[in-house]
Amino acid sequence: MLQVKKIMKLTAQCFFVLLLAFATPCFAGNSPTEDLQPALASVVDILADETLKGPEKREERRSKIMVEIKKGFNFREMSRRVLGKTWRRIGAAEQENFTNIMTRLLGHVYVGKLENYSGGAVEYVGETIKGKRAKVTTVIENNGIKLPVHYLMRKNGEKWMVYDINIEGVSLVRNYQQQFKSILRKDKYQGLIKVLKEKNKSFDEGE
Repeated sequence: MLQVKKIMKLTAQCFFVLLLAFATPCFAGNSPTEDLQPALASVVDILADETLKGPEKREERRSKIMVEIKKGFNFREMSRRVLGKTWRRIGAAEQENFTNIMTRLLGHVYVGKLENYSGGAVEYVGETIKGKRAKVTTVIENNGIKLPVHYLMRKNGEKWMVYDINIEGVSLVRNYQQQFKSILRKDKYQGLIKVLKEKNKSFDEGE
């Protein structure tokens, strides 16, 4: 009887270990691609929506797109990287203000690129992970034209979030980082803010 109890106890322990082993993936979280897909799928749906097409629907269309993009993009991290050392020299309120301005600018640029390929499906062609950073490679095809877009991602809690976008070989963050360096040297931080507000204004007016 004692031997039977030992066997039953051992069996229960083995079952518990196996249960944990099979349950582990559930707690591991999604892959970078899995975290990115919902946001991009929503964006594609919005771009394909006939009721949102045309210049007269531009503001409404982009507003809806930005709501979805913010679910998968870490614009604060993008802004921090773009501003570089200056980010640490400004206060929390200015960091928040700069993030809001950069979010609008990056949204205009990114969405503007995608709008030229509205209706095209997103193909996920690659994923690489190095620690807490990853790159998801996609291709958007529309009317025979293929646009490669690489999303650089980083763990934000349990979720992978985009912190840079590489479109046709050009990094949005690095591109603006280089531009801002010269403006900061010449006109300082407030001069940069003025330039960015003017740029956003031109986008808002349909540049």
